Amino acid sequence: MPFFKDLNLSAATAGFVAVLVGFTSSVAIVFQAAQAFGATPAQITSWMWALGLGMGLCSAIPSLVLKQPVMVAWSTPGAAVLATAGLAGGFSMAEAIGAFMVCGALITLAGATGWFERVMNKIPMALASALLAGVLARFGLQAFAAAQTALVLVVLMLLAYLLGRRLAPRYAVVITLLVSVAYVVLRGQFNAGALTLELARPVFTLPVFTLAAFTSLALPLFVVTMASQNLPGVAAIRAAGYGMPISRIITLTGVATLVLAPFGAFALNLSAITAAICMGEEAHPDPKKRYTAAVTCGALYVLIGLFGAAVTGLLIAFPRELVLAIAGIALLGSIGGGLHAALKDDTHREAALITFLVTLSGVVIAGIGSAFWGVVAGALASHEHPRCRRPAGHLQDLQRHHLRHDARAAEARPHAGRLRAATPAVADRSPGERAGAPNRTHRGRRRLVPSAAPGPRSPAHL
Repeated sequence: MPFFKDLNLSAATAGFVAVLVGFTSSVAIVFQAAQAFGATPAQITSWMWALGLGMGLCSAIPSLVLKQPVMVAWSTPGAAVLATAGLAGGFSMAEAIGAFMVCGALITLAGATGWFERVMNKIPMALASALLAGVLARFGLQAFAAAQTALVLVVLMLLAYLLGRRLAPRYAVVITLLVSVAYVVLRGQFNAGALTLELARPVFTLPVFTLAAFTSLALPLFVVTMASQNLPGVAAIRAAGYGMPISRIITLTGVATLVLAPFGAFALNLSAITAAICMGEEAHPDPKKRYTAAVTCGALYVLIGLFGAAVTGLLIAFPRELVLAIAGIALLGSIGGGLHAALKDDTHREAALITFLVTLSGVVIAGIGSAFWGVVAGALASHEHPRCRRPAGHLQDLQRHHLRHDARAAEARPHAGRLRAATPAVADRSPGERAGAPNRTHRGRRRLVPSAAPGPRSPAHL
């Protein structure tokens, strides 16, 4: 099977790190969202089952088909919105499930109509790269901020990474992870008591559709999922240089949400953080084989769904500082690449810098995260930049002009060669022939070659 031939240790490690980071960094928020609607322990386990299967299958299957790293995750800001709105509104689990299904239908509509991809196509690459760098940079800052509570662990991981980059660059993240896990286990900081062996059982909840749940749960969940998750997710894909069918993938996540919503899958979307881990050079030196990291990640997500509490206990057994540090270190290359792509072009440099700073700030306005507002601020700055103002269709007209010019030049080359072969050069002609000899400029216009300066007139001219 080609997958096993393309798979290597660094890709498998990237997939595991993506699951470790994506799951442990926000699983507590998902638990809070479920509890806000009065979920029982069995229903919480069902949520993990539905989310694990949805993320795993939507990541692994498209990655195998497209041979590109497709990364799907749950909506972390969406879970935060649900946790807040659930407590404030007093909604039941059945009403929440109805809102999840409406959100899934809206995501499906956004993908099937293609309007979301058309909006993304209008965003300059510099702004998309700045958006991704701003999202990822927060994890980079948290990695070193973790040194306040675990200085030795963070310094040890940084030294292991730098040494690995020097000795074995391909396996630098692998070495860092192994060193950190060994240190945690030897120090007795691995919480083995959180491990339990238990299969997850799905619990079906009949949905109830209400106007209050639509306005307070479904619409906010849809908006933050598209603006704060899918937007940087597409930016991560394009920054890595992959040409994926965005609309089809968005449609797939919407359909998966719609089908699995009765079991607790509140919203599935493109990933940005974990995608950057699996799409970076650390995952595999060959971009065409990095899909193996996404397939590995998807398979692990499916295991989380099937074994529920057992895998959840394993992941949360690691100290929080280890998770933050390994996430930031694994994303260093993606952060640097995003900043380079964002700031290398002087035309959009200022707009890209504004996008980066607004996104990095983490500001939340009207319940919408900083990723959306970063793009808005950058687009406004780009529009106001004098070098960015162009009439509509300027770029397309300029490209057509160059194509026509190249075509004319290609047609003229054979004729010019035959003309030179048939006609003696002006320098080889006699002085009388050179006088008034035609010559052509680069645009094909005829001009006269001036004759030599006249000498003394003969008596016949007097």
